[in-house]
Amino acid sequence: MEFRNLGTSGLRVSVVGLGCNNFGGRLDLAATQAVIDRAIDAGITLFDTADMYGNGGGSETLMGQSFGARRKDIVLATKFSWPMSGGEMNRGGSRRYIMQAVEASLKRLQTDWIDLYQLHKQDPLTPMEETLRAFDDLVRQGKVRYIGVSNHPAWKVVQAHWISRSGGLERFQSCQDEYSLLVRDAEKELAPAMQACGMSLLPYFPLASGLLTGKYRQDEAAPAGTRYASGGNYMTRYWTDQNWRKVETLRAFATQRGHTLLELAFSWLACKPFVASVIAGATKPEQIEANIKAASWKLTDAEMTEIDSITA
Repeated sequence: MEFRNLGTSGLRVSVVGLGCNNFGGRLDLAATQAVIDRAIDAGITLFDTADMYGNGGGSETLMGQSFGARRKDIVLATKFSWPMSGGEMNRGGSRRYIMQAVEASLKRLQTDWIDLYQLHKQDPLTPMEETLRAFDDLVRQGKVRYIGVSNHPAWKVVQAHWISRSGGLERFQSCQDEYSLLVRDAEKELAPAMQACGMSLLPYFPLASGLLTGKYRQDEAAPAGTRYASGGNYMTRYWTDQNWRKVETLRAFATQRGHTLLELAFSWLACKPFVASVIAGATKPEQIEANIKAASWKLTDAEMTEIDSITA
């Protein structure tokens, strides 16, 4: 397993991380334990969840019951700010809510500290300085080690960096945003902003919600139980003629070189210098090895340029 620093911090994370949004929802405690154990055994250290995952707290609860003595061996990341139960008062990035949310997450996770605590979405009603000062207090208290941000525009990320630098506050080390071979919007403004601020990207939906796994075909019905089987937003957003043209060309590109589409999707992300860890979910232990293997292809500069021409 390869390890990289998160931002300009000393925190080292595995280049393949585990997304834990299936825990407490699609997976019960036994299945969660099996996936977590296999991931740690395989060398994965970054485990990413959020307080809202698993029907509002279920993911953190099952993770807290699963780590045991191995908690010290992993980098535990969670997020907050999406609405939880209780309505208007249980959301956002205010000092009041941050202090409440972190205690709830610590209790569910059965831990004394969170390695990476992330603002999950924008809160237009709270000044960023208030949010950052609350984060800074949590780091000084030892309840949080590092902080990150998710789903924020580039200008907001730069603003937060300036507030932290000018105020002597703890600063964001990472952004967690969607990024894949089919969704490259982050390259326009966010990636340059992160690099200028010394931050890393933790891309989510690295497989475009499954379209880059290689298990789907445009002229065949999606397998039962998958996101695309029931249609909806995923079908509208990803299952397009334009994306399918790219997918088939990328599949041929990988096959010609003795690799799979899945391996191309992961390895392309891992070859990006601003990516610290690729967050990938798993519902079965055997998926862990497949994800790790998929990120091991070292693409050449010429191959990266060809991929750019395919996905432009």
